[in-house]
Amino acid sequence: MILDTNAISALADNHAGIGGVIEKLDAIAIPVIVLGEFRFGLRQSKLRLKYENWLDQLVSLCRVLIIDEDTASEYALVREELKSKGQPIPTNDAWIAALARQHSLGVLSRDAHFDVVARLKRLSW
Repeated sequence: MILDTNAISALADNHAGIGGVIEKLDAIAIPVIVLGEFRFGLRQSKLRLKYENWLDQLVSLCRVLIIDEDTASEYALVREELKSKGQPIPTNDAWIAALARQHSLGVLSRDAHFDVVARLKRLSW
């Protein structure tokens, strides 16, 4: 299962319900896009050092998904499909969706717009 940025934020803040969902997952993957979004948020946090250390520990336990040529092709398909439906999603989330489809993984997120992406399963908490 891929963690979206809001899932990592909820996990970092011990949001009710997310721990139980995480415990049931076989494996966790984090897209490099999500790491960038989360690290950008940390740069503005007063608790930056605490959360950076926490994130480093989390990343050591997860698979980090990088963007490659296959991802780029899947991204183009996702964007084309969504454009033809008239249902675009944020660019970073289209990259996350592309990685999820490329690796046959679901996405743990509160963002319901992932539901419009064909062949993508979203799980929430």
